[in-house]
Amino acid sequence: MAASLCEASGNRSLMIFPGALGDLICLGPVLRVLSRRSSEGQSGTTLELMARAELASFAVGRMGIARAHSIDRREIAGLFAADGDIATAAGFFGGFGRIYSFFAAEDSLFRSNLVSAATPATVSFHRFRPNGEGHIARTYLDEIAEGGAPLDSHIDILPEDIDGARAAIAGLGFHVARIVLIFPGSGGIHKNWPAENFVAMASMLAPPLQPIVVFGPAEHAMAPTIAPQLNSLRIPWISTPPLGTLAGLCRLAAAFVGNDSGVSHLAAAAGTPGIAIFGSTDPDRWRPLGNVRIVRASNLVNPSVSELVSQVREQTKIPRS
Repeated sequence: MAASLCEASGNRSLMIFPGALGDLICLGPVLRVLSRRSSEGQSGTTLELMARAELASFAVGRMGIARAHSIDRREIAGLFAADGDIATAAGFFGGFGRIYSFFAAEDSLFRSNLVSAATPATVSFHRFRPNGEGHIARTYLDEIAEGGAPLDSHIDILPEDIDGARAAIAGLGFHVARIVLIFPGSGGIHKNWPAENFVAMASMLAPPLQPIVVFGPAEHAMAPTIAPQLNSLRIPWISTPPLGTLAGLCRLAAAFVGNDSGVSHLAAAAGTPGIAIFGSTDPDRWRPLGNVRIVRASNLVNPSVSELVSQVREQTKIPRS
């Protein structure tokens, strides 16, 4: 019995990661490398992810992840206390043979408790959003000594993602066309091109292009203002689709336009060509990886709406009218 338990533990690796959607997509190259390491090193070895619950679940089957775990588990919370319940934590973390933690790497108490709880697993700690030269995905690879690996952030789209996307499109009253997904928000207001510019751009996209504005958690504050404008212009919009459905929409779309945001990273990872608008943030470090044009927006005023429409037409190979 003890031997089989040890074998099962050795066949499981865990990644602990605290970031948001864009962070997770930028970690994608690391997940690909570790997934490949696991499969090459030992038959049946799996890579599991502990992250925000929605993100961990999304990564299963799409980013080389076999099983999801919430970073809000009580076993994690106990590792920050001097008198934490290490025995309970060991019941979970002791089930792994290898643990990579990009979480709380600077907290000595957490580090010590996790190592104790995971014994005899090998545990390593890595910096979240590490400093360094080049793209953030490259510095994540440097953290696991794989700096020369390809920046492969692609996600695998599941059949149910496409089914969900087609159902969402049908719910808007039209069939799949040359869709342009528009993401007007981001995790920081200071990074956003003006919302009214996105509305104006959507109104200028003529057939065969069909704009769809996507509101997610980042657009919660702006949605009540923008949605009535979109309705008056008869521009379809979707609010907070599941991440799998959104990934399917991205795969079906001809292009996307967004800010420096998590959904822009998701769209690029799904293989969608697009345009990402960058203001104060550095695209050399934070750009979406893929077929994406970076547009610099001085003070988030330029470029003009007409310039962006022209860029979309070029990106989707639609000639000027």
